Amino acid sequence: MKKPSKKLTTERLRSVRNVIPPVPKRFKRVKGEERIQEAFQNIPNITNETVAEHREDVLKGARKYKYPLAHSKHRIVTISTVLIIAALISFMVYSGLELYRFQSSSAFMYRVTQVLPFPVAKAGSHYVAYENYLFELRRYEHYYQSQQLVDFSTKSGKDQLASYKPKALDEVIQAAYVKQLASQHHVSVSRTQLNDELDSLRAQNQSSDQELADVTNKFFGWSIDDLKREIKQELLAQNVAAKLDTATQARAAAVLNQLQGGADFATLVTQNSDAADKASGGQYADGAITAASTDVPPAVVRQLLKMKVGQTYGVVQAGQTLEIVKLLASSDGKMQAAHISFNLTPIDTYVNQYKKTHPQHTYIKVN
Repeated sequence: MKKPSKKLTTERLRSVRNVIPPVPKRFKRVKGEERIQEAFQNIPNITNETVAEHREDVLKGARKYKYPLAHSKHRIVTISTVLIIAALISFMVYSGLELYRFQSSSAFMYRVTQVLPFPVAKAGSHYVAYENYLFELRRYEHYYQSQQLVDFSTKSGKDQLASYKPKALDEVIQAAYVKQLASQHHVSVSRTQLNDELDSLRAQNQSSDQELADVTNKFFGWSIDDLKREIKQELLAQNVAAKLDTATQARAAAVLNQLQGGADFATLVTQNSDAADKASGGQYADGAITAASTDVPPAVVRQLLKMKVGQTYGVVQAGQTLEIVKLLASSDGKMQAAHISFNLTPIDTYVNQYKKTHPQHTYIKVN
């Protein structure tokens, strides 16, 4: 019996092909050229007419990422705004309690009033800043704590401070009325006038700018700017009183005319001067007036330094008085002088008259 042949004949190959099933089309490998052609067929055809449509398709795909992010930012802004507003309200409530209920004069609350315009009173139609009140009150506290060693935490110290609070409040309200009167009558303080007062302080204390600043800080806790503020306020009150007191101005002008007409100075002193020294011919008690003299008004000293012996000058506004001055002698920086003095009506008179039609109202109880 013959063994079957193992040779792959044409008939055997045909039989094998008939047994193996054909490979489905989906499992056939796509040639490289066919794949590239298929990829190009999937690219959208963008023309001038379809660019807007394709742009919208792209934006639609991006919006699903954009909108949640925008929503998160909006919530963050909203929450932050609410927190800031709540913090501001809490701070305002806290500050209001500290100032109006507990009447704190701490350094922190003073700084707060310098930034936020809390009112302490109302003078007519104008509000008086709480900062002005603390400015005056803290000056008082600093002086008595540092120089008199008063302990304001004790009962006696608290009583002393409580007795001064009404005075401090009255002073700042009065200053507010003075500013209103100054505005109505076009009265101001010139830079020259302010600088002259500072120069007089330096001369009287024989101090430099730094020494004056140190002394001011030591006694009152003030800077030079604070000192200027106080001086300017005092000068404004004096200028307003001088402007409104027309009767006293007329008296001084009439006496000056008599002097210029040849009248005797000593005789006019006796007849017209409001000073207690008129019996001595109006000669200043300080027989050796210098630039550092404290018994003679600074404005008078400044004027005397410019005069020649025997010369008469008037009218000098010297604080609460108007002065006609005469230089009697001068040697080695030491001067002798006489004056005819006219007392101005106190500024309180004009303020009280103004208050009748412009009443005040306070927001704290200090009595």
